[in-house]
Amino acid sequence: QLQFVESGGGLVQPGESLRLSCIVSGFTSDTGTIGWFRQAPGKEREGVSCLSRTADRTNYEDSVKGRFTISRDNAKNTVYLQMNNLKPEDTATYYCVADRRLRSVCLLQPAAYAYWGQGTQVSVSS
Repeated sequence: QLQFVESGGGLVQPGESLRLSCIVSGFTSDTGTIGWFRQAPGKEREGVSCLSRTADRTNYEDSVKGRFTISRDNAKNTVYLQMNNLKPEDTATYYCVADRRLRSVCLLQPAAYAYWGQGTQVSVSS
């Protein structure tokens, strides 16, 4: 079983930035994918970004392309999500996710991830 420690959420104004961090304990496999999903009130969970651990390939939801950047430090078992130029529609609970299955390209589908963190709140409002 994996353990997640998510941090970095908060309340910011439109145009500002946040960096989310997620330490994933027990994720010792060299394969698999990690990433971030989000869920706004009354909406379904959606994939934001993901990263394959081996191929270092990334995937982004269209609305965050050019604004969000995912990265990871395997030595620290940590995945980051740098979020710039935040918009009110980015307001949601953000979840760190992980899965050990080997994939050449990471997927932004909830079913592709067996492990989920507890979530951290991001609020963007003026």
